[in-house]
Amino acid sequence: MKRRDLMLLLAGAMTAARALYAQQKAMPVIGFLSSGSHDQTGPFMAVFRQRLSEAGYVDGQNLAIEDRWAEGHYERLPALAADLVASKANVIVTVGGISSARAAKDATSTIPIVSLVGDPVAANLVASLARPGGNLTGVSIMATELMPKRLDLISELVPQAGVIALLVNPNNALTERSIGDMQEVARAKRVQLPILKASSEAEIDAAFTFLVQRRAGALVVANDSFFNTRREQLVALASRHAVPTIYEWREFAVAGGLASYGPSLTAAYLLVSVYAGKILKGTKPADLPVQQPTTFELVVNLKTANALGLTVPPSILARADEVIE
Repeated sequence: MKRRDLMLLLAGAMTAARALYAQQKAMPVIGFLSSGSHDQTGPFMAVFRQRLSEAGYVDGQNLAIEDRWAEGHYERLPALAADLVASKANVIVTVGGISSARAAKDATSTIPIVSLVGDPVAANLVASLARPGGNLTGVSIMATELMPKRLDLISELVPQAGVIALLVNPNNALTERSIGDMQEVARAKRVQLPILKASSEAEIDAAFTFLVQRRAGALVVANDSFFNTRREQLVALASRHAVPTIYEWREFAVAGGLASYGPSLTAAYLLVSVYAGKILKGTKPADLPVQQPTTFELVVNLKTANALGLTVPPSILARADEVIE
């Protein structure tokens, strides 16, 4: 090969390499931050990716998704958020509650953030639902607002229960508010509401030992990302100690829990992915109002009810979105 031809070939290769590098560099990046685990969130990530692909963004082709998982250890979130900021993410999506949203918000005031959270107004993450302002918007799952409803439902499922325990994570930013709301409802119902606190596997075990000692007739598990990562442990303990228990997410009832009541996680992830796609196309988060879910699921596991010796009232069955037999 002549020297001139070789130089032309090398120049062409360098141009192609520069073009490829520029294309890779221009590929938008979504940073995904979760206080939970990949195992628990995997099915919803598939929904998230699918909706983004419908908007024209395909992971691995013209989009890169960098995910970080705290596995229920909230203290890891600040470092994980900082890592996503360093990766030059174009938008950061957070799930798993206030803690992950707060970590992202503290890490950057410029990168747009889309969060799946409880009450972003109460947590001072946004100015208001209609006009969030700043760099954060997303979906509020109404975490604390729905807690009293779960107490109503478990009271209806176990009407003879005079003691109904509440399991909370003391590290959750909304725990104290949730406790206050629940105590008010418990007083109106004239039931005792012992508060059990757990932020580790061992503390969950200890909480169940305590509620058995208190002879609690039922249990409400507060919404919390750490509890989501311990789904199997919670359901197994409730079964072992024969404690009728209600949870937030449908997945607990599917795993063997007595009942669940809360938003549809699938619908919530769809809303989050729509917002992420809009921001990638240029919409500012301050111009996107924080949405609230319109789909709520009451799920009852009849097999578990039978094992507990409970007769599910017809009024509950009539309202149930799903009955597992």
